[in-house]
Amino acid sequence: MDLSRRDALAALAATGVAGVAGTAFLDDGDEATGTDPAAPDATPVPDDGLVTLVAVAETVYPSAAEGVDTFVETYVAGLPDDRRDEVLAVAADLDATARDWFDAPLADLDRSTRDDLLRDLGVDVADPDADGYLSERIRFHLVNELLYAFYASPTGGRLVGIENPIAYPGGTESYQRASMEEEDG
Repeated sequence: MDLSRRDALAALAATGVAGVAGTAFLDDGDEATGTDPAAPDATPVPDDGLVTLVAVAETVYPSAAEGVDTFVETYVAGLPDDRRDEVLAVAADLDATARDWFDAPLADLDRSTRDDLLRDLGVDVADPDADGYLSERIRFHLVNELLYAFYASPTGGRLVGIENPIAYPGGTESYQRASMEEEDG
C-alpha cells in the first residue's frame, strides 16, 4: 500500500499539531505541490536527516508499505520546530553509530543490517525516554514517533488491520463492516 502526503497530514492531525491543514496544499491528485508560505511550521527536512529517518521507517514499517520517503518527509516537516530538531538530532546520533560500527551511513545498510543494529543497541527492549541513553532516545524520538505516524495514518492503519485509526473518522459503519476492503478513507 502506498503511503501518501495526505496520510502524513492525517497522522499530524492525530497528534494535535495546529495548522496541519496549511502545511502543504494538494492538487487534484495526491501529491503536494509545494509548501504553503502561510504555514510557518512547514520547514524542509535536511537531506542527511531525512535519509536516516526513511531508513529507520523502512526498517520498522511492514515491507508492504510504499511511499515511505514522501510520507516521512511530510510528517517530520509538519512537526513543531523543537520536536523536529530533537528527532533530527537523534537521527544524527544513530547515523554516527552506524558509521562507527559499519563504516557506512545507516541509509546505505540493508534492511536486515539496520534491524540488527537497532536490536544490538537494545532499541527493541528499551524504555522510551526523551533524555535517556542512546537506545532510549532512539526508541522515543525515532521508532515510536515513526510508528505512531504510521499507525495514525489511514493507509498505515489499514495495512496493519486497524479499521479506524485514532482521530480518523469512520463512525458506526466502520465498526459494522468486517474489513476496510478497497475503500479509501
